[in-house]
Formats: sequence, structure tokens, C-alpha cells
Amino acid sequence: MISLSSVFLVRELGHSQIRIIIFPCNLSFFVEKGNDDTLQYFKIMTKTIWTFAILLLTSFLLTVNAPNISKILSQNKSTSPPISETINMGYSNWSGWWLWEIAKSENLFEKNGVEVNLKWFDNYSESITALATGQLDANSQTLNDTIPQADKAIYGEVVVLVNDNSAGNDKIIVSQDINKIEDLKGKKVALEEGVVDDFLLTLALEKHGMSRDDVEIINIETGAAASAFALGKVDAVGAFPPFWLTALEREGSRELISSKDFPGAIPDLLVVTQKLIDENPKAVQGLVNTWFDILDFMKQNPERASQIIARRAGVSLEELKLFSSGVKIFDRADNIQAFKRGNNMKHLNFAAEKISEFLMSKLKVMDKKPDIKNLLEAKFVNS
Repeated sequence: MISLSSVFLVRELGHSQIRIIIFPCNLSFFVEKGNDDTLQYFKIMTKTIWTFAILLLTSFLLTVNAPNISKILSQNKSTSPPISETINMGYSNWSGWWLWEIAKSENLFEKNGVEVNLKWFDNYSESITALATGQLDANSQTLNDTIPQADKAIYGEVVVLVNDNSAGNDKIIVSQDINKIEDLKGKKVALEEGVVDDFLLTLALEKHGMSRDDVEIINIETGAAASAFALGKVDAVGAFPPFWLTALEREGSRELISSKDFPGAIPDLLVVTQKLIDENPKAVQGLVNTWFDILDFMKQNPERASQIIARRAGVSLEELKLFSSGVKIFDRADNIQAFKRGNNMKHLNFAAEKISEFLMSKLKVMDKKPDIKNLLEAKFVNS
């Protein structure tokens, strides 16, 4: 004898109410010996009925709990910011920009909803060209190198963050026979023309009543300039870390001036394309927020942070301490202050005006000043 019980769930379409109807069936079938077909038939029917019942029950439970399931999915989605399209971002060999390696190592970009292809440039000048030609969406570069590209860059360039101010890391290193700025007259000075160390030299010369015309500028890449000085081929060099370590290997060499003597003259920045701001402002905000998370990580994990930075820079921990003393890292409060309008070099608008004059009148690399108002965007550090 086979005893069969079947359960049916009937959903009344068009109504929110669901009825469960149970039909108990005690069907007794006396199967004569040898009647295998009849036995097999009822086995199949039993399996079919139970399968149908389970499917209906599952549908019922999903329908009843649909609001709760949607709420849970919504909550999970809100706790993690959506990942943006990949942002191509450049950085290069400067002590303030080494910190970006922490974001890469500790997944801080992802924490802020940004997917970043962080590209290292051994040649800093190549990163400037890459941003201007649209190969990068963002780059770490100086104000000096941003201003000439502001109107030329294919997608525009906008300053959205100050990483740091050079506070001694940019130096003019000289041979032992040079003791003061006036001794540079007629001497060979190796540097990258138009970059920050050229500006630093110009500020120092003008402060002492001289000009770039009073010295012979040897325009070569910074690493090559430091090597040329170390080998005695030039009398002075403008360099930043780690290259002035090479310059100081020359016997009798010494620091003549540094960016410490001109506070605010060399701001180091995160610059993005106007296109990125227009099309993906959340990604820009994510980049800026990541910077401040980097600073928090450094405070909470100083040893780990130093190891990451030193490895990226290719320097020892002792050398890293030396370089760190020559840069002022900017937190949010520093950034808010820098983006405010002011009448000294600590304010980006004033520094941009001075640097524009240098690039136009001294180097003659620009015919007109860029629109400083459009060059600087404070809303991301203020958010």
C-alpha cells in the first residue's frame, strides 16, 4: 500500500494575499504482486507533487520577504562607495609624492571608491607631457609646470590639492669656491630650465640684485645635472631629492640656498584634467580624500609608512628622515588656507601670479597668463 499526501500553495494573482491550501490525501492502492508499472507510476506522481509544492513554497517565502531582502541589499551597497572607472595617475621622484605609494600598498584608493592605475615616472618631465596630452587623468606636479600647460593641455588642467611645500629639499649646490650668491656671476649652473629649481635660483638672484643673465644656464635633466656637477663639469646645480645627495659627493661642495629661504615658493600639487572633473567629480573627490587617509595612516603606522616610502624612493630609512625634514606635508587645514586668496606666496593665487610673471618675462615660454581662477579648484579640499 502506498500512502500519498500532497500539499498545494495557491497564489491568487492580482491580490497581495497568499493562501496555503493543504489537501491531505490518504490514497490506498493495493498493488497486486507483479504490477510494477502501477507502483512506478505512483512513485513518479509522489515525486512530482512534492517538487511542485517546494517550488511554490519557495516562491511564497521570497514574495513575503522581498521588502526585507531589498533593504539588506540597499544597506550593503551604501556601506562601500562604488568603484569608479580606472583613473590613470602619474607620480615621480619627489619626497612629497612618494606618499602616494602608501595608498597603493594599503588599498586606500579602493576605500574611497577610486580605481587607480598609479604610474611611476623616472623622468618627471615625461609625466607633465603625459597629462598635457591626455595620457593621464591626474598627475603629481608643481605649480611651475602646471601654469604653462593650463591653456595648452588637450583636456585642460586644474589644481585640486596641495601635497606639500618644499621647505629645504630644493637646493642650489655649489663648488667650494662659491661662498655667496654674487659669486655665481659668470658661472655654469646645471638645472632643468623652467622647473622649480630654476625659479628658486631666479628668486635668489633677484633678491641680490642679479638676474639669470648673470649666470650660464646648462639646461639638462636633474639627475644628469647632479652627476655633471659631481664630476666637476659645472660650478653649481639646482636639484631636489634624492639627486642633491649625488651633487654633495663632490669634494668641498655645499648648499648655497634652499627652498627653506623662500617659504611657499614651491608648492607640489595634485593636478587633474578638467575633463575628469566634468565627467567624474566623485573620482576626483576620492583622490583628494585618499590623500588625507594617507596622512592618517602615517600617524597611526609610522614605521610601516616609512618602510613603504623608503622602498618606493630607493633610499635608506636614515636618508628618508633627511628628506622628510625638507618638506612640509599639507593636511586639510593647510590646503584650505592655501586655496584662500591672499597676498603672499603661501596662497596659491599669489604664487601663481608670481610664477606666471617668471615664465613670461624671464623664460618667455608663455605669451599670456592663464586664468588663475579656472586653474585652482578648492571645492574638493573643502568637502
